[in-house]
Amino acid sequence: MADITRRPGWRHLRSAPTAHIRHHRSGRLVHDGTGLSFRFRALTAALSEVPVDDRELAMTFHARTADFQDVTVQATVTYRIGDPALAAARLDFSIDPDTGVWRGAPLEQLGTLMTDPAQEHALAVLARMPLSAALVDGVSAVRERVAAGLAAEPRLPATGIEVVAVRVVALRPEPEVERALRTPAREQIQQEADRATYERRAVAVERERTIAENELASRIELARREEQLVEQRGTNARREAQEQAAADAVRAEAEAARTVRLAEAEAARTERLADAEATRTERLGRAAAVEAREVGAARAEARAAWLRVHAEVDVATLHALTGSRLAENLPRIDSLTVSPDVLTGLLAKLGSGTAGAVGTGTRTAEGDGGFAGARE
Repeated sequence: MADITRRPGWRHLRSAPTAHIRHHRSGRLVHDGTGLSFRFRALTAALSEVPVDDRELAMTFHARTADFQDVTVQATVTYRIGDPALAAARLDFSIDPDTGVWRGAPLEQLGTLMTDPAQEHALAVLARMPLSAALVDGVSAVRERVAAGLAAEPRLPATGIEVVAVRVVALRPEPEVERALRTPAREQIQQEADRATYERRAVAVERERTIAENELASRIELARREEQLVEQRGTNARREAQEQAAADAVRAEAEAARTVRLAEAEAARTERLADAEATRTERLGRAAAVEAREVGAARAEARAAWLRVHAEVDVATLHALTGSRLAENLPRIDSLTVSPDVLTGLLAKLGSGTAGAVGTGTRTAEGDGGFAGARE
Protein backbone atom coordinates (compact mmCIF):
# COMPACT_ATOMS: atom_id res chain seq x y z
CA MET A 1 0.00 0.00 0.00
CA ALA A 2 1.32 3.42 -0.99
CA ASP A 3 2.23 5.95 1.67
CA ILE A 4 0.32 9.20 1.04
CA THR A 5 1.05 12.35 2.98
CA ARG A 6 -1.54 15.10 3.02
CA ARG A 7 -0.55 18.73 2.48
CA PRO A 8 -2.82 21.75 2.05
CA GLY A 9 -3.95 21.54 -1.56
CA TRP A 10 -1.38 18.80 -2.33
CA ARG A 11 -0.71 15.15 -1.66
CA HIS A 12 2.59 13.35 -1.65
CA LEU A 13 2.80 9.68 -2.64
CA ARG A 14 5.65 7.28 -1.89
CA SER A 15 5.36 3.73 -3.14
CA ALA A 16 7.19 0.50 -2.30
CA PRO A 17 9.74 -1.09 -4.63
CA THR A 18 7.33 -4.00 -5.26
CA ALA A 19 4.38 -1.75 -6.21
CA HIS A 20 3.82 -0.36 -9.73
CA ILE A 21 2.19 3.09 -9.62
CA ARG A 22 0.24 4.62 -12.55
CA HIS A 23 -0.68 8.32 -12.22
CA HIS A 24 -3.16 9.84 -14.67
CA ARG A 25 -3.98 13.50 -14.63
CA SER A 26 -6.73 14.84 -16.87
CA GLY A 27 -6.62 11.61 -18.85
CA ARG A 28 -2.87 11.74 -19.43
CA LEU A 29 -0.35 9.34 -17.95
CA VAL A 30 2.00 11.40 -15.81
CA HIS A 31 3.85 8.80 -13.69
CA ASP A 32 4.31 5.12 -14.44
CA GLY A 33 6.75 2.81 -12.60
CA THR A 34 7.77 1.11 -9.35
CA GLY A 35 9.13 2.83 -6.28
CA LEU A 36 7.91 6.28 -7.32
CA SER A 37 7.65 9.33 -5.13
CA PHE A 38 5.82 12.43 -6.36
CA ARG A 39 3.30 15.15 -5.52
CA PHE A 40 -0.17 15.34 -6.97
CA ARG A 41 -3.49 17.05 -6.59
CA ALA A 42 -6.24 14.85 -5.28
CA LEU A 43 -8.98 16.43 -7.39
CA THR A 44 -7.23 15.85 -10.74
CA ALA A 45 -5.30 12.64 -10.11
CA ALA A 46 -6.28 9.03 -10.92
CA LEU A 47 -3.95 6.57 -9.15
CA SER A 48 -3.50 2.82 -9.61
CA GLU A 49 -1.20 0.53 -7.54
CA VAL A 50 -0.40 -2.85 -9.05
CA PRO A 51 1.74 -5.30 -6.96
CA VAL A 52 4.53 -6.84 -9.00
CA ASP A 53 5.97 -9.20 -6.35
CA ASP A 54 5.39 -12.97 -6.28
CA ARG A 55 2.24 -13.89 -4.46
CA GLU A 56 0.77 -17.18 -3.36
CA LEU A 57 -2.84 -18.15 -3.71
CA ALA A 58 -4.02 -21.00 -1.45
CA MET A 59 -7.06 -22.89 -2.60
CA THR A 60 -9.08 -25.76 -1.16
CA PHE A 61 -11.85 -27.54 -3.00
CA HIS A 62 -13.68 -30.86 -3.04
CA ALA A 63 -13.67 -33.35 -5.89
CA ARG A 64 -15.19 -36.76 -6.64
CA THR A 65 -13.25 -39.76 -7.88
CA ALA A 66 -14.31 -42.37 -10.41
CA ASP A 67 -15.69 -44.58 -7.63
CA PHE A 68 -17.78 -41.69 -6.24
CA GLN A 69 -15.61 -40.94 -3.26
CA ASP A 70 -15.19 -37.35 -2.09
CA VAL A 71 -11.66 -36.04 -1.70
CA THR A 72 -10.33 -32.70 -0.52
CA VAL A 73 -7.60 -31.04 -2.57
CA GLN A 74 -5.31 -28.42 -1.05
CA ALA A 75 -3.15 -26.55 -3.54
CA THR A 76 -1.07 -23.37 -3.73
CA VAL A 77 -0.47 -21.31 -6.88
CA THR A 78 2.42 -18.85 -7.02
CA TYR A 79 1.90 -16.02 -9.51
CA ARG A 80 3.02 -12.51 -10.36
CA ILE A 81 1.65 -9.63 -12.45
CA GLY A 82 4.01 -9.41 -15.38
CA ASP A 83 2.25 -6.55 -17.22
CA PRO A 84 1.05 -3.99 -14.63
CA ALA A 85 -0.40 -1.65 -17.29
CA LEU A 86 -2.48 -4.47 -18.76
CA ALA A 87 -3.59 -5.65 -15.30
CA ALA A 88 -4.53 -2.10 -14.30
CA ALA A 89 -6.53 -1.77 -17.51
CA ARG A 90 -8.39 -5.10 -17.02
CA LEU A 91 -8.86 -5.02 -13.22
CA ASP A 92 -9.63 -2.23 -10.79
CA PHE A 93 -6.34 -1.44 -9.01
CA SER A 94 -7.28 2.20 -8.29
CA ILE A 95 -6.48 3.61 -4.87
CA ASP A 96 -7.93 6.40 -2.78
CA PRO A 97 -5.78 9.55 -3.15
CA ASP A 98 -6.27 10.39 0.49
CA THR A 99 -5.62 7.00 2.16
CA GLY A 100 -3.83 4.93 -0.51
CA VAL A 101 -6.25 2.02 -0.04
CA TRP A 102 -7.65 0.06 -2.98
CA ARG A 103 -11.14 1.10 -3.83
CA GLY A 104 -12.07 -2.40 -4.90
CA ALA A 105 -10.79 -5.99 -4.29
CA PRO A 106 -8.45 -6.72 -7.19
CA LEU A 107 -6.60 -9.57 -5.48
CA GLU A 108 -9.86 -11.42 -4.86
CA GLN A 109 -10.69 -11.05 -8.51
CA LEU A 110 -7.26 -12.48 -9.38
CA GLY A 111 -7.90 -15.38 -7.00
CA THR A 112 -11.22 -16.16 -8.59
CA LEU A 113 -9.64 -15.86 -12.01
CA MET A 114 -7.11 -18.60 -11.16
CA THR A 115 -9.11 -20.73 -8.72
CA ASP A 116 -11.92 -21.61 -11.08
CA PRO A 117 -9.67 -22.95 -13.90
CA ALA A 118 -7.46 -24.81 -11.44
CA GLN A 119 -10.50 -26.45 -9.81
CA GLU A 120 -11.92 -27.37 -13.19
CA HIS A 121 -8.75 -29.12 -14.31
CA ALA A 122 -8.33 -30.90 -10.96
CA LEU A 123 -11.93 -32.18 -11.04
CA ALA A 124 -11.41 -33.42 -14.59
CA VAL A 125 -8.36 -35.43 -13.55
CA LEU A 126 -9.81 -36.93 -10.35
CA ALA A 127 -13.14 -37.82 -12.02
CA ARG A 128 -11.35 -40.40 -14.15
CA MET A 129 -9.28 -41.91 -11.29
CA PRO A 130 -10.43 -44.33 -8.59
CA LEU A 131 -9.80 -43.41 -4.99
CA SER A 132 -6.84 -45.73 -4.55
CA ALA A 133 -5.10 -44.39 -7.66
CA ALA A 134 -5.95 -40.82 -6.70
CA LEU A 135 -4.36 -41.29 -3.27
CA VAL A 136 -1.26 -42.82 -4.86
CA ASP A 137 -0.72 -40.73 -8.01
CA GLY A 138 -3.32 -37.99 -7.66
CA VAL A 139 -1.02 -35.33 -6.24
CA SER A 140 1.43 -35.35 -9.14
CA ALA A 141 -1.35 -35.79 -11.72
CA VAL A 142 -3.38 -32.89 -10.33
CA ARG A 143 -0.29 -30.68 -10.09
CA GLU A 144 0.74 -31.32 -13.69
CA ARG A 145 -2.80 -30.90 -15.03
CA VAL A 146 -3.44 -27.67 -13.11
CA ALA A 147 -0.08 -26.20 -14.16
CA ALA A 148 -0.72 -27.07 -17.78
CA GLY A 149 -4.29 -25.77 -17.63
CA LEU A 150 -3.29 -22.44 -16.06
CA ALA A 151 -0.50 -22.03 -18.57
CA ALA A 152 -3.00 -22.57 -21.41
CA GLU A 153 -5.69 -20.37 -19.87
CA PRO A 154 -6.09 -17.35 -22.25
CA ARG A 155 -7.54 -15.02 -19.63
CA LEU A 156 -4.39 -14.98 -17.52
CA PRO A 157 -2.01 -13.58 -20.17
CA ALA A 158 -4.76 -11.18 -21.25
CA THR A 159 -4.84 -9.87 -17.70
CA GLY A 160 -1.04 -9.68 -17.43
CA ILE A 161 -0.76 -12.57 -14.95
CA GLU A 162 2.13 -15.06 -15.02
CA VAL A 163 1.88 -18.39 -13.18
CA VAL A 164 5.21 -19.16 -11.48
CA ALA A 165 4.51 -22.54 -9.82
CA VAL A 166 1.73 -24.89 -8.80
CA ARG A 167 1.94 -27.06 -5.67
CA VAL A 168 -0.58 -29.61 -4.49
CA VAL A 169 -0.20 -29.79 -0.74
CA ALA A 170 -2.63 -32.61 0.12
CA LEU A 171 -5.28 -34.88 -1.33
CA ARG A 172 -7.32 -36.49 1.41
CA PRO A 173 -10.54 -38.54 1.45
CA GLU A 174 -13.28 -38.21 4.01
CA PRO A 175 -12.32 -39.12 7.61
CA GLU A 176 -14.42 -42.33 7.65
CA VAL A 177 -12.99 -43.49 4.34
CA GLU A 178 -9.50 -42.54 5.45
CA ARG A 179 -9.87 -44.60 8.60
CA ALA A 180 -11.22 -47.52 6.56
CA LEU A 181 -8.30 -47.22 4.17
CA ARG A 182 -5.86 -47.13 7.04
CA THR A 183 -7.21 -50.36 8.50
CA PRO A 184 -5.58 -52.79 6.00
CA ALA A 185 -2.32 -50.95 6.24
CA ARG A 186 -2.54 -50.98 9.99
CA GLU A 187 -3.39 -54.67 9.97
CA GLN A 188 -0.49 -55.35 7.63
CA ILE A 189 1.80 -53.29 9.80
CA GLN A 190 0.50 -55.14 12.85
CA GLN A 191 1.08 -58.45 11.08
CA GLU A 192 4.58 -57.35 10.20
CA ALA A 193 5.10 -56.31 13.81
CA ASP A 194 3.72 -59.66 15.02
CA ARG A 195 5.91 -61.53 12.55
CA ALA A 196 8.89 -59.52 13.69
CA THR A 197 7.93 -60.28 17.29
CA TYR A 198 7.59 -63.99 16.52
CA GLU A 199 10.86 -64.00 14.64
CA ARG A 200 12.52 -62.18 17.50
CA ARG A 201 11.07 -64.69 19.94
CA ALA A 202 12.17 -67.55 17.68
CA VAL A 203 15.64 -66.06 17.49
CA ALA A 204 15.60 -65.58 21.25
CA VAL A 205 14.49 -69.21 21.75
CA GLU A 206 17.17 -70.39 19.33
CA ARG A 207 19.75 -68.36 21.16
CA GLU A 208 18.53 -69.67 24.48
CA ARG A 209 18.74 -73.20 23.10
CA THR A 210 22.24 -72.49 21.85
CA ILE A 211 23.15 -71.06 25.23
CA ALA A 212 21.63 -74.09 26.99
CA GLU A 213 23.55 -76.44 24.67
CA ASN A 214 26.72 -74.53 25.33
CA GLU A 215 26.07 -74.68 29.06
CA LEU A 216 25.36 -78.43 28.82
CA ALA A 217 28.52 -78.95 26.77
CA SER A 218 30.43 -76.90 29.31
CA ARG A 219 28.98 -78.98 32.14
CA ILE A 220 29.83 -82.22 30.33
CA GLU A 221 33.35 -80.99 29.68
CA LEU A 222 33.62 -79.86 33.28
CA ALA A 223 32.38 -83.26 34.52
CA ARG A 224 34.87 -85.02 32.24
CA ARG A 225 37.67 -82.86 33.53
CA GLU A 226 36.52 -83.44 37.09
CA GLU A 227 36.59 -87.19 36.38
CA GLN A 228 40.11 -86.85 35.04
CA LEU A 229 40.99 -84.78 38.05
CA VAL A 230 39.57 -87.42 40.40
CA GLU A 231 41.49 -90.15 38.55
CA GLN A 232 44.65 -88.10 38.66
CA ARG A 233 44.11 -87.40 42.34
CA GLY A 234 43.59 -91.15 42.96
CA THR A 235 46.74 -91.93 41.00
CA ASN A 236 48.63 -89.28 42.90
CA ALA A 237 47.23 -90.58 46.20
CA ARG A 238 48.24 -94.16 45.34
CA ARG A 239 51.65 -93.02 44.24
CA GLU A 240 51.97 -90.95 47.38
CA ALA A 241 50.85 -93.93 49.49
CA GLN A 242 53.38 -96.17 47.74
CA GLU A 243 56.10 -93.61 48.23
CA GLN A 244 55.02 -93.18 51.84
CA ALA A 245 54.97 -96.97 52.35
CA ALA A 246 58.41 -97.28 50.81
CA ALA A 247 59.65 -94.43 52.96
CA ASP A 248 58.01 -96.04 56.03
CA ALA A 249 59.62 -99.38 55.15
CA VAL A 250 63.01 -97.75 54.78
CA ARG A 251 62.43 -95.84 57.98
CA ALA A 252 61.27 -99.04 59.75
CA GLU A 253 64.31 -100.94 58.50
CA ALA A 254 66.57 -98.16 59.65
CA GLU A 255 64.75 -98.00 62.97
CA ALA A 256 64.96 -101.80 63.33
CA ALA A 257 68.65 -101.74 62.50
CA ARG A 258 69.14 -98.90 64.94
CA THR A 259 67.12 -100.77 67.57
CA VAL A 260 69.19 -103.91 66.98
CA ARG A 261 72.37 -101.91 67.25
CA LEU A 262 71.10 -100.20 70.37
CA ALA A 263 69.97 -103.57 71.80
CA GLU A 264 73.34 -105.12 71.03
CA ALA A 265 75.11 -102.11 72.52
CA GLU A 266 72.79 -102.23 75.53
CA ALA A 267 73.36 -105.99 75.90
CA ALA A 268 77.10 -105.50 75.67
CA ARG A 269 76.88 -102.63 78.15
CA THR A 270 74.66 -104.72 80.43
CA GLU A 271 77.03 -107.62 80.16
CA ARG A 272 79.96 -105.36 80.97
CA LEU A 273 78.02 -103.83 83.85
CA ALA A 274 77.01 -107.31 85.04
CA ASP A 275 80.61 -108.45 84.87
CA ALA A 276 81.74 -105.32 86.65
CA GLU A 277 78.98 -105.71 89.23
CA ALA A 278 79.80 -109.36 89.69
CA THR A 279 83.45 -108.50 90.09
CA ARG A 280 82.56 -105.70 92.53
CA THR A 281 80.13 -107.95 94.38
CA GLU A 282 82.73 -110.61 94.58
CA ARG A 283 85.28 -108.11 95.84
CA LEU A 284 82.81 -106.66 98.30
CA GLY A 285 81.87 -110.17 99.43
CA ARG A 286 85.48 -111.02 99.96
CA ALA A 287 86.09 -107.74 101.77
CA ALA A 288 82.93 -108.24 103.84
CA ALA A 289 83.97 -111.77 104.66
CA VAL A 290 87.41 -110.59 105.66
CA GLU A 291 85.89 -107.75 107.63
CA ALA A 292 83.34 -110.08 109.20
CA ARG A 293 86.10 -112.48 110.20
CA GLU A 294 88.13 -109.64 111.59
CA VAL A 295 85.14 -108.13 113.40
CA GLY A 296 84.13 -111.56 114.73
CA ALA A 297 87.60 -112.16 115.89
CA ALA A 298 87.77 -108.71 117.47
CA ARG A 299 84.39 -109.20 119.11
CA ALA A 300 85.43 -112.65 120.30
CA GLU A 301 88.64 -111.24 121.70
CA ALA A 302 86.73 -108.33 123.28
CA ARG A 303 84.20 -110.76 124.73
CA ALA A 304 86.88 -112.98 126.01
CA ALA A 305 88.67 -109.97 127.49
CA TRP A 306 85.39 -108.74 128.99
CA LEU A 307 84.70 -112.12 130.47
CA ARG A 308 88.21 -112.24 131.85
CA VAL A 309 87.80 -108.80 133.39
CA HIS A 310 84.45 -109.63 134.92
CA ALA A 311 85.77 -112.88 136.22
CA GLU A 312 88.44 -111.01 138.11
CA VAL A 313 86.09 -108.24 139.41
CA ASP A 314 84.11 -108.62 142.67
CA VAL A 315 80.33 -108.83 142.91
CA ALA A 316 79.77 -105.22 144.03
CA THR A 317 81.54 -103.86 141.01
CA LEU A 318 79.49 -106.02 138.74
CA HIS A 319 76.36 -104.74 140.38
CA ALA A 320 77.49 -101.18 139.78
CA LEU A 321 78.23 -101.88 136.14
CA THR A 322 74.87 -103.52 135.78
CA GLY A 323 73.16 -100.45 137.20
CA SER A 324 75.16 -98.20 134.92
CA ARG A 325 74.19 -100.21 131.85
CA LEU A 326 70.61 -100.24 132.97
CA ALA A 327 70.59 -96.49 133.43
CA GLU A 328 72.00 -96.00 129.94
CA ASN A 329 69.19 -98.02 128.41
CA LEU A 330 66.33 -96.52 130.47
CA PRO A 331 64.03 -93.84 128.95
CA ARG A 332 64.32 -90.17 129.99
CA ILE A 333 63.33 -89.58 133.69
CA ASP A 334 61.84 -86.17 134.38
CA SER A 335 61.76 -86.51 138.20
CA LEU A 336 63.01 -89.05 140.80
CA THR A 337 61.60 -89.45 144.32
CA VAL A 338 63.80 -91.25 146.88
CA SER A 339 62.05 -92.33 150.13
CA PRO A 340 63.79 -92.04 153.43
CA ASP A 341 63.76 -95.74 153.85
CA VAL A 342 65.67 -96.29 150.65
CA LEU A 343 68.12 -93.52 151.42
CA THR A 344 68.64 -94.87 154.98
CA GLY A 345 69.32 -98.37 153.71
CA LEU A 346 71.76 -97.09 151.06
CA LEU A 347 73.63 -94.99 153.54
CA ALA A 348 73.73 -97.94 155.92
CA LYS A 349 75.11 -100.17 153.28
CA LEU A 350 77.66 -97.62 152.21
CA GLY A 351 78.67 -97.08 155.72
CA SER A 352 78.89 -100.71 156.54
CA GLY A 353 81.10 -101.39 153.52
CA THR A 354 78.87 -103.85 152.01
CA ALA A 355 79.42 -105.00 148.49
CA GLY A 356 76.46 -103.05 147.14
CA ALA A 357 73.11 -101.78 147.90
CA VAL A 358 70.02 -101.92 145.97
CA GLY A 359 67.21 -99.46 146.53
CA THR A 360 63.78 -99.34 145.36
CA GLY A 361 62.02 -96.16 144.52
CA THR A 362 58.84 -94.96 143.28
CA ARG A 363 58.92 -92.65 140.33
CA THR A 364 56.25 -90.21 139.55
CA ALA A 365 56.12 -88.25 136.29
CA GLU A 366 53.57 -86.25 134.52
CA GLY A 367 54.10 -88.16 131.33
CA ASP A 368 56.69 -91.02 131.82
CA GLY A 369 58.15 -93.02 134.78
CA GLY A 370 61.51 -94.70 135.35
CA PHE A 371 63.71 -96.80 137.61
CA ALA A 372 67.10 -95.64 138.75
CA GLY A 373 69.82 -97.59 140.54
CA ALA A 374 72.63 -96.32 142.65
CA ARG A 375 76.17 -97.44 142.54
CA GLU A 376 78.77 -97.22 145.12
